Amino acid sequence: MITISDLAVSYPCCDALHQVSLNIPKGAITALVGPSGCGKSSLLMCLNRLIDMIPQVQVSGSILLDGKEILNTKKVAPELRRRVGMIFQKPNPFPMSIRKNLQLAMREFGMGDRQQREQRMRKALQDVGLWDEVANRLDAPADSLSGGQQQRLCFARALVLEPEVLLLDEPCSALDPIAAAVVEQLIENLRGDYTIVMVTHNLAQAVRLADHLAVCWYQDGAGTVVASGPVKSMLADSGNEFATAYLTGQRG
Repeated sequence: MITISDLAVSYPCCDALHQVSLNIPKGAITALVGPSGCGKSSLLMCLNRLIDMIPQVQVSGSILLDGKEILNTKKVAPELRRRVGMIFQKPNPFPMSIRKNLQLAMREFGMGDRQQREQRMRKALQDVGLWDEVANRLDAPADSLSGGQQQRLCFARALVLEPEVLLLDEPCSALDPIAAAVVEQLIENLRGDYTIVMVTHNLAQAVRLADHLAVCWYQDGAGTVVASGPVKSMLADSGNEFATAYLTGQRG
């Protein structure tokens, strides 16, 4: 689904990534793990070009989405961000009603008439397990929801655009354990329907949810991917001393 080759990212202050190469399989959950500061979030933001919004950032290399290059062209970004949705660490619903959070996203892309948008909104809320909880208060402010509900609303806001890929940047880290468990179950339910790339500092969570692991590490002054593969084979033998030390709890 996604092929990354020789990706490098530099900020004015420092190099964030260098020589990153990684294959992300279609329909699977790939977890990016590793210690803080090794470029996991920078890598994630490259996949839908949100990295472009950071002043003076420099990005080089190649990212192919279904065989088509997504770097080095300005025109691709808006449509790319519809195809590749992103969920952030902290829930970030728009300061408007629950209904408008979903309707606005669809209107921006000219998706369907009013009846079709209502149907798609309902399906997205059902898919994230939120419909029964909010069906009678769709016009209430989104910030009246609990933290876990807000995060699921953000999932629904991405799903309503019918993306192919979901990028998750520590989606449970700002939630209490009960809400985090609900979001984990949601991610599990989405397995196979979407290609999911998830950053997490919780190695146990990565092992529970992911089909593939990519271990990021800080080398030669910047972050890179030092090992990747199916979860079971990575835990048995990653083939890299840093990755093995991290996955066995000896480092990181």
